Amino acid sequence: MTLHPIDLTIIAIYIGLTLLIGFWISSRATKGLRSYFLGGNRLPWYALGLSNASGMFDVAGTMWLVSILFIYGLKSVWIPWLWPVFNQIFLMVFMSIWMRRSGAMTGAEWITFRFGDGPAARLSHLIIVLFALIMVLAYMAYGFLGIGKLVAQFVPFNLAELLNLQVFLPEQLQASGLNGDLLLQREAAMAALNEKAYGAFIVFLTALYVIKGGMYSVVFTEVLQFLVMTIASIGIAVIAIMHVSPEALQAAIPDGWTNPFFGWELGLDWSDLLPSANEKIAHEGYSLFTIFFMLVLLKGIFTSLAGPAPNYDMQRILSARTPIEAAKMSALVSLVLNVPRYLLIAGLTVLALVYFSPELRSMGMDADYEAILPFALREFVPVGLLGLTLAGLLAAFMSSFAAPLNAAPAYVVNDIYRKYIRPDASEKTYLRISYLVSAIFVVVGTLFGIFLTSIDNFVNWITAGLYGGYTAANVVKWYWWRMNGYGYFWGMLTGIAFALLIGMPQIDINPLQAFPFFFLACLLAVIAGSLLTKPTEMETLETFYTRTRPWGFWKPVRNSLAAKGTPVEENKDFARDMVNVAVGIIWQTSLICVPIFLVIRDWPKFLIALVIAVATSVFLKIYWYDNMRDYPEGYTPPETTS
Repeated sequence: MTLHPIDLTIIAIYIGLTLLIGFWISSRATKGLRSYFLGGNRLPWYALGLSNASGMFDVAGTMWLVSILFIYGLKSVWIPWLWPVFNQIFLMVFMSIWMRRSGAMTGAEWITFRFGDGPAARLSHLIIVLFALIMVLAYMAYGFLGIGKLVAQFVPFNLAELLNLQVFLPEQLQASGLNGDLLLQREAAMAALNEKAYGAFIVFLTALYVIKGGMYSVVFTEVLQFLVMTIASIGIAVIAIMHVSPEALQAAIPDGWTNPFFGWELGLDWSDLLPSANEKIAHEGYSLFTIFFMLVLLKGIFTSLAGPAPNYDMQRILSARTPIEAAKMSALVSLVLNVPRYLLIAGLTVLALVYFSPELRSMGMDADYEAILPFALREFVPVGLLGLTLAGLLAAFMSSFAAPLNAAPAYVVNDIYRKYIRPDASEKTYLRISYLVSAIFVVVGTLFGIFLTSIDNFVNWITAGLYGGYTAANVVKWYWWRMNGYGYFWGMLTGIAFALLIGMPQIDINPLQAFPFFFLACLLAVIAGSLLTKPTEMETLETFYTRTRPWGFWKPVRNSLAAKGTPVEENKDFARDMVNVAVGIIWQTSLICVPIFLVIRDWPKFLIALVIAVATSVFLKIYWYDNMRDYPEGYTPPETTS
């Protein structure tokens, strides 16, 4: 499809404005590493919250969410628990406050705060840097998925041909001429190459402002990107409501599609409407939905109790001005992300169900459900709004790519170069190395993205494999005083090894189903590594516990502090925190259901979801918001320098 000049103008203006803002505010980032990586801890919580939400509003993820809503209906609201999306509630209720109290700049620096600076601590420090960099590459490659495919659908230029890129099929080297099949193969390969070329071009534009401006550029441009995406989402929802009647939708969906609840089995049968959907459900392993639900709930709770992984979430938390602002930022993410995003997702899905299903049926069992998003945009969005929507989706990609790109140099420069190689170098030297590291990660992350093909498979590996390997060691570190750096190192090493193993294409193992087994293996590695070696120095544990004050098994540390005449009070908020988490998960889920029910015009369920959202908001105001404290009573934090 050729875009109208108005749409092309809107996209060009948006790209120019993003780059202009990024470079204009980059002067603030050159004051030092804390300014570059954390914005000098001066960014307001609502800006960080919008930025964090924007970083999660990615193209590949949106394509995936549209495809699962199409197939699974309202039952799809549980599938993103794979990440798990409700980790934002754990962060909101208590984990963001605990994390921000450290005053650290990165997750690896936090490890030093927890385990000290001896040989064991250095091993744990290096292993979390390794994990963080693997995660950065994974998120950058994940962000790359989808953007080239989307852009290539609408931009009238074949970038691969303009760059004189060529595809040579093995058959062509052996054949004297091109027959029909070879021509089709070559055209498909050239189309894929064109998508990758556009993806690389967008990556280059994104890297320009992120490398130059650090966290300031990331946050301020992501706030702009979020506003653009929200306007586009509302527009798509209105179009869907205008074009699709409840009767037309009902004729395009199987029984139970609008019901978020389920029995032992999924309870959806697409046989008469779209047989390939049944095939996809069976292939993804969601037919016995109760088993799937229990697995994602088990994994999700442990992953959430582990705290934020060293990615954009953690960087936003550490960037907050105070611990309370870090918690408020995490709460805002659920509100401002879910409502507009699911207006967009529901709108695109409803349009595709009614108008794209015949084309999907014609594809047979090879139906491409990731093509739903480009189809709905191409067929239904008018001139002007299409340009704004594409600018918003471009913004979503730039956000999801920018966030990990900002995190990568933080770990390499602050946690390796500064700590082990040149601790006395100038701030300008550190910033120059940061630029170089970011550029290297752009190249490597793009290369990984080029070789990825399936969004769904990669989502499964990140959520169950990579996060699964992270979980055990990072749960125990908060709640058990006896865990030391060696235990952390061996637990993380086991987890990384398992994650990389099940991510190999030759290994046919479902990461989610494997999670309980390699979680147990990682847990045993943590316990053995800790008990077979000396405990962390008591002085380090006392500093950590006095400042952070988690609940859990910390009695020996409290006894030591009391013996020194500096007793501290035990954190007795476990029960209240867990109740707030349970209510918060209900609140978050209702925020996802409200926009979906609005778009499909199921008014009874819409009102029920809205009432639940309001009631849980009131509960959380009383029992969570009004009880937050920056630091434990009687504790005064040291000054943080910029």
